[in-house]
Amino acid sequence: MLFSRRAATLPAPGEALAGRPERPFHLSERHLVLGTPLVTDEVPEGLEVAVFGLGCFWGAEEIYWQVPGVWSTSVGYAGGETPHPSYEEVCSGRTGHTEAVRVVYDPTKVDYATLVKTFFEVHDPTQGMRQGNDVGTQYRSAIYTTTPEQVEVAERLTKVYGEELARRGYDPITTEVAPAPPYYYAEDHHQQYLAKNPHGYRCHATTGVPFPTEG
Repeated sequence: MLFSRRAATLPAPGEALAGRPERPFHLSERHLVLGTPLVTDEVPEGLEVAVFGLGCFWGAEEIYWQVPGVWSTSVGYAGGETPHPSYEEVCSGRTGHTEAVRVVYDPTKVDYATLVKTFFEVHDPTQGMRQGNDVGTQYRSAIYTTTPEQVEVAERLTKVYGEELARRGYDPITTEVAPAPPYYYAEDHHQQYLAKNPHGYRCHATTGVPFPTEG
């Protein structure tokens, strides 16, 4: 019954599934919507990477590939211990990973702050190990930073939005802000899932609170 439970707690150190040394499946060469490379381990000069966890990655990726200035997106798993996990393993709660979106963007066209503000507005960052009816550690909220500048922006905007939510009576933000851990691409059929399945599932359990105007 490996995949039968919805775990609401992360596995203890040493208890995560072993995983595998290499990705066991093929990925498409091109992003189905943007036409850019799907696998972006090598990022073109001048572009930057942002990684977010905000619930089911199908709808999250769809939001980000529509943001002007975003060059490529993919969905995968991050924040856990199991290397190259399968979707089923992540859903078991025994990898420690959250479903993640990797966003490659042109900072001359869209700044990181805009991506973070979008992140907070399109999901509910107060729900802990869930988003709406999606329950489990793989749905937790996370911002994984890739530069010192991203750390400053992410921490500052988390504080700003948390104060706005508190003012409106919401619970504290549970978003994890941490340096980007290894990112493992999800299986090919999950990539740009909602472009392949336009009537597919979308979870947007938002607070409905817009990001406040700063200073």
